[in-house]
Amino acid sequence: MIESGRVAVVTGGGRGIGRAIAVRLAQEGANIAISYRSNDEAAEETAALVSETGVESGLFKGDVAESGDVSALFAGVQEKFGRVDILVNNAGTTRDNLMMRMKEEEFDEVLRTNLKGTYLCTRAVLRSMVRARWGRIVNISSVVGLVGNAGQANYAASKAGIIGFTKSVAREVAQRGITVNAVAPGYVETELTGGLPEAVKDQIKAQVPTGRFGEPEEVAEVVAFLAGEGAGYITGQTLAVDGGMTMQ
Repeated sequence: MIESGRVAVVTGGGRGIGRAIAVRLAQEGANIAISYRSNDEAAEETAALVSETGVESGLFKGDVAESGDVSALFAGVQEKFGRVDILVNNAGTTRDNLMMRMKEEEFDEVLRTNLKGTYLCTRAVLRSMVRARWGRIVNISSVVGLVGNAGQANYAASKAGIIGFTKSVAREVAQRGITVNAVAPGYVETELTGGLPEAVKDQIKAQVPTGRFGEPEEVAEVVAFLAGEGAGYITGQTLAVDGGMTMQ
């Protein structure tokens, strides 16, 4: 459970997994700051869903890979809500290509958004969490960061980097009442996977022991647990939400 009145920032909160996380945390009673880069309409839909739960919401537009935008984001959240208790680093992008063809800008853009964005947002909240001696940071990685995937060397590098980043920061702040964990979703039903041909979907499902794609809400449920009061003794961990794909 999340203590009512907590303030959560969800990056990439406009749609997909980010939207599901924002709504689920709102259902727990947290006020939600929705950070998004470009899609105003989708972000407004998320804010409406959050508001239906009876908590406060705020929309903050910007690029998590730009330090100026991140400073503006957290200044805005501080002004509106007065604090940040929970940070979910969900914003991410893909630029898939085989390694031999991958352009430098395709590599750089994915690393900037997925990994540098996580660093910038985490750095922005840590000082206030240390002062409060309480905080929850949940970083969204991917099973691709655990096992790799052809055509996604840049994405896999960024998501594997998030796992190492999570462990390192967790060690730094564990004695301050702050937990830092990662969630690694497998193949989840989103706009991205929705556009795949049925034959490709069937190939993917054949690799998943449960035989199906996950739902964004199933990822959100794990994030809500890690963000709650009862998860204070869990830190530096990566929880795969993948239907058993990466089980040891």
